[in-house]
Amino acid sequence: MIRLVVSAALVLGSTVALAGEPDRPGSRDHPALTRMQHMHIVSYRTNPYERFAFRNGPGRGNEIPVEGQFFEIRYRADAGAPVPTPLAILRNHQDAVRAIGGKVVFEDKRYTTLQVAKDGKELWVLVDTAWGSGYQLTIVEKAAMAQEVKASAETFAAGLAATGHVEVPGILFDTGKATLKPESAAAVAEVARLLAADPGLRVFVVGHTDGVAAVELNLKLSQERAAAVVQELVSRHGVAASRLRAHGVGPFAPVASNDAEQGRAKNRRVELVKQ
Repeated sequence: MIRLVVSAALVLGSTVALAGEPDRPGSRDHPALTRMQHMHIVSYRTNPYERFAFRNGPGRGNEIPVEGQFFEIRYRADAGAPVPTPLAILRNHQDAVRAIGGKVVFEDKRYTTLQVAKDGKELWVLVDTAWGSGYQLTIVEKAAMAQEVKASAETFAAGLAATGHVEVPGILFDTGKATLKPESAAAVAEVARLLAADPGLRVFVVGHTDGVAAVELNLKLSQERAAAVVQELVSRHGVAASRLRAHGVGPFAPVASNDAEQGRAKNRRVELVKQ
């Protein structure tokens, strides 16, 4: 397990014994990070799977989206305790990361982004010092989402027969890109098996996006993703191109709210629609 130890030596020469304040009920430190001395947790949130954009440069647009187990933990100094400066908070966390071979991705006066890859795991941390007498950690343990719904030719056939359209779970792309991820191969193969079992079947391959970014960009991206699936079916599985037609609808047919990542993840999908 990745384990970072943040230095507790914030103020030298202090001999005052301070009783720590209680943490927020139900909260805890992240398993990989100790807390700084004389701090308690005032806010805590976690999610089994969420995306967060980590800063890797100044201003908007300089961000790295990372998906996985999400934690947001805010610390505040105990009453009467010495409060570390923002620089001390940043340096303590940076030193802890460097000590185990991690790296500092970004730093300014308020933030630092840290990344550690060790033992087959990847951890991303944003340290935010703009909280008065404390700091906030946003942590993502990078991971691919467990695919709970399995793609199968039989499921697709049933969905097309019942409603004329069906989602294809397991078709995945990197953020903002239209190149199929290798782990999409099994789902695409099941679409090919569906088409092989019914030689007269013709389908639209429809790409959908979430509501993030401009509409025009999402329309273009959804079209390119649908076309990538068609190309894979034709080139790798020998499906006749005349049986397929790619179409992108961008964010115009959501199945969940785009206000939270859980909903946005559902909206990023590929569907088959019977012609």
